[in-house]
Amino acid sequence: MTYRRSRTGNPHPHVLPDYQALLDDTDWASLATVRGTGESLPTVLALIINPDPAVSAAATDDALREVTHQNTIYEATVPVALYVAAILNHPAIAADDFGHDADTPPHRPTLVRLLEWLSDTAYDADDECVAIGERHFGKGFLDEDREMRAFRDQRPAIFSAVHSLLSHDNADVRDAALVAAIPLAEHPVLTAHRAELTDHARRLLATSTDRHNRDRVLDAMKAWGHSTSALENADDIAARERYARLKAERDSGWAADGTGGYSEEPPF
Repeated sequence: MTYRRSRTGNPHPHVLPDYQALLDDTDWASLATVRGTGESLPTVLALIINPDPAVSAAATDDALREVTHQNTIYEATVPVALYVAAILNHPAIAADDFGHDADTPPHRPTLVRLLEWLSDTAYDADDECVAIGERHFGKGFLDEDREMRAFRDQRPAIFSAVHSLLSHDNADVRDAALVAAIPLAEHPVLTAHRAELTDHARRLLATSTDRHNRDRVLDAMKAWGHSTSALENADDIAARERYARLKAERDSGWAADGTGGYSEEPPF
């Protein structure tokens, strides 16, 4: 894996690089992706900031597809993540239409899609995934998985861009930014932000019905030592009980067939 200026694409992990510098200075063709190398990524990534929302949305799907498969962090994932973070506040992304006409299907803004991908990727490299990897593959797991380690090193830079969207005018953007910020804030230099994120979490729980987002926020608050009983609604309680029941059934099934299956899936 080689880069023209930096092996990670960012010699200063706490500083977000300029998006154009990332396109120009990264040796994309040398980086592994889902289906080969990232030779085509610069062209596709550049189209994400095309002023035509349809072009931008299609390019977003094409680019992220190259680094999204089975919870794996690829060599190209880190520069793609840095580029995505660097364009979150680009005028072309900010100008996307967050409303929709009653006669047309709801439009999913590119900004929300980019935040959701950053969130999913951050969870694929979070502390829980590292702990699972170490249980299955030993304490040297993170030393061997250089791509995951590289992403984790860049969390402060990515967080700096996500943080600015926590107070966005659009609720979908605010919620997506919060869910992305939570796993990023596991980095030691970001833990001081957890009090602020908790305030945003309480707001989300008071306003959102999205099951995925509520689960992520409730899990984070519990992990940070907050009581959530007063914040849970009937659906939250039902979901928690359903998850516990499914886990018990799964664990019981593995014990009964004597296969010695994992108690959780490895982070891949």
